[in-house]
Amino acid sequence: MQVGEMGTMKAGSLVLSLQPSFVWGSSGSSVTTFLLQVHGFDVSTINSVQFSNHTGYGKFKGQVLDDQDVTDLYEGLKLNNLVQFSHILTGYIGSKSFLEKVKEIIQELRSHNPSLIYVCDPVMGDNGKMYVPENLLEVYRESIVPLADIVTPNQFELELLTRSKVTNETEALAAMEMLHNKGVKTVVLSSSSLGRDGVLICLASSNRDGVKECYRIEIPLLPAIFVGTGDLFAASLMVWMQKDNSLKVAFEKTISTVQAVIRRTLDYARKVAGEHVKPTPAQMELRLVQSKDDLENPKILYTAELFS
Repeated sequence: MQVGEMGTMKAGSLVLSLQPSFVWGSSGSSVTTFLLQVHGFDVSTINSVQFSNHTGYGKFKGQVLDDQDVTDLYEGLKLNNLVQFSHILTGYIGSKSFLEKVKEIIQELRSHNPSLIYVCDPVMGDNGKMYVPENLLEVYRESIVPLADIVTPNQFELELLTRSKVTNETEALAAMEMLHNKGVKTVVLSSSSLGRDGVLICLASSNRDGVKECYRIEIPLLPAIFVGTGDLFAASLMVWMQKDNSLKVAFEKTISTVQAVIRRTLDYARKVAGEHVKPTPAQMELRLVQSKDDLENPKILYTAELFS
């Protein structure tokens, strides 16, 4: 981390990342921090929850942090003038009061740095089921999303945010446009079941300075459940948007990164679990460190096509 004469950090790629923290496994802050640091970003992390392991194990222990917890940490940073952030990245948040405080933090930081980039992964649920308290939804809709530069919902989250049904790509684009109308410059649908059997559809749309562009990528549906891919997706997209300043390139690199990691994860899990045996959640933890080369220099496996 670069430091000036009075201990003040110089301007650069410095990320405030508000993420879930897990003692065991590769999801939440362990994913985002590693990926961002590999790419040369300095990262300051505030936990939104701290659990023994992710909830997909069925059993876990830990704490959901609230507004007072995040306020204490943020005020400590302010006392030492350690708030010169260039980016904010948020993932899973389990408390309404915590999320409301995040809004205040973003607004305060942006008042000092109008060029601050906020990337929001609005983690609320998937496949028609919410896994955060329902009272967070209105905060995301009315307070958080309008502050974001980049939003990365899945299909279900896009429906929740826009109060609309998304059953085809035309409806998906219409819903993404609703988020643009709230002020979001870039909306990326990280996954959807809109494709034919065995295929997932991802869409990326931007509306910057009156210039609109939209891209589409098809990816294969792998027969497994992965945890932490949303964290990986949002952090990767933030990196490549910053480095390449091209939605098409960032979209392709992000999709290719995630696909490389989950394929390596599934291959490993099948190997250790044995033939015809369902891997355990521990065996399905993302093989993140083993994928370092793919994080840094992803081989483009999928090409984005213009779409409208």
